[in-house]
Amino acid sequence: MKTLKQCFTAAATAAMLVTGLGQPAVADETCNSPYMSRLIKGQEQFLHVWTLGVKGMGDGSDKLVTVDSDPKSKTYGKVIHSLSVGGRGEAHHVGFSDDRKFIWAGRLDDSKIFIIDVGTDPAKPKVVKTITDFAAKTGYVGPHTYYAMPGRMLIQALSNTKDHSGVSGLAMYSNAGELIETYPMPKDQADIGGGDGYAYDIAINARKNVLLTSSFTGWTNYMMDFSKVLADPAAMKNFGNTMVIWDLKAMKPKKVLDVPGAPLEIRWNLAEGQDWAITSTALTSKLWLVKEDAKGEWQAKDVGNIGDPSKVPFPVDISINADGKGLWVNTFSDGTARFYDMTNPEKPKQVYEKVIGKQLNMVSQSWDGKRVYFTSSIFSLWDKKGADDEQFLKAYDWDGKELTKKFELDFYALKLGRAHHMKFSAKSDVASSDASLLTSRR
Repeated sequence: MKTLKQCFTAAATAAMLVTGLGQPAVADETCNSPYMSRLIKGQEQFLHVWTLGVKGMGDGSDKLVTVDSDPKSKTYGKVIHSLSVGGRGEAHHVGFSDDRKFIWAGRLDDSKIFIIDVGTDPAKPKVVKTITDFAAKTGYVGPHTYYAMPGRMLIQALSNTKDHSGVSGLAMYSNAGELIETYPMPKDQADIGGGDGYAYDIAINARKNVLLTSSFTGWTNYMMDFSKVLADPAAMKNFGNTMVIWDLKAMKPKKVLDVPGAPLEIRWNLAEGQDWAITSTALTSKLWLVKEDAKGEWQAKDVGNIGDPSKVPFPVDISINADGKGLWVNTFSDGTARFYDMTNPEKPKQVYEKVIGKQLNMVSQSWDGKRVYFTSSIFSLWDKKGADDEQFLKAYDWDGKELTKKFELDFYALKLGRAHHMKFSAKSDVASSDASLLTSRR
């Protein structure tokens, strides 16, 4: 039997042979790293939901909940597995390794990272390694974004061990879970436009040799009750207002972009020749476009409002269509999903909206855009209180005009906790390497 390290090494070698650092592949969910070598060609069979434990509810532990998402299955729309990882550490985001066989799942409070095998049997994930010294080794806390690189995992953290502010950085790990290097976010770096040191998301356009990062807030804010954050003028000043253009190959920041209002999730247009990215700002309810100007310089531009900014809808997650022509935007405060026509990225046009629940956070859509999934939790201390604290997974079909609900799971009624981040998976005969699909992102 191979050791865990040998398995990781073999997988990494295969991934690099298939993709190469400069030749990434498309992935089935548009927010995934382009370096993933295994694709879901059709219907996703499983949906993994990283879930925050709630004291006194079930086992009270953070867990990876697996839901059958195959309409042909007898257990379609049902929870078929729940993997508890022990304790509650503010479970937040997850990301696939480049071979798509492992999920890295992290917690923002205790900074633990769980490497979970979803390749051997996606219906029954298993923890194969737990990283407990992320903070001690990197100086960062709150590992947030997990972005696959060939044989490696790039992690964006939200905070630091020194003062728990939003000043943070990136950490590169091997697929075996060993730290390779850290990269601080630029702060007051005059030669590239300053920088506030804050961090949040990662997105790569390998065609342009660009790694793009965004910014949010630190531990002192995300581990504070949301009502207290809003009422504290000092806390409200502790949010990021920048995005950073990095030289991907050199892993060095090149330019700081001014994007006020906490720019969160980043989505590149994946269509050939459409090298622009979009983000939303949580505090100002704006869509911002990141694109090269006529001189080849990267610029950020405010291209429109999300809902009524005066009502603070608080946009959170976004998901772009594979052809770049449509964008889902979720707003937490009003529980609404909005769909934008992105045919002209300079002028996004809202063409649809639907209230999904009393609060709303994450959105994931299939590669063909025909299936859309929503979850509810943002942070344990930021979720709404009382009857407004709905915790759910809801699945819809989308025909381009209307969302039609297929199933709904009440995570509180099932005693699972707070539903947060989602990832798709499938059995090996469905999710497989296909070199013919790799060319579109070269």
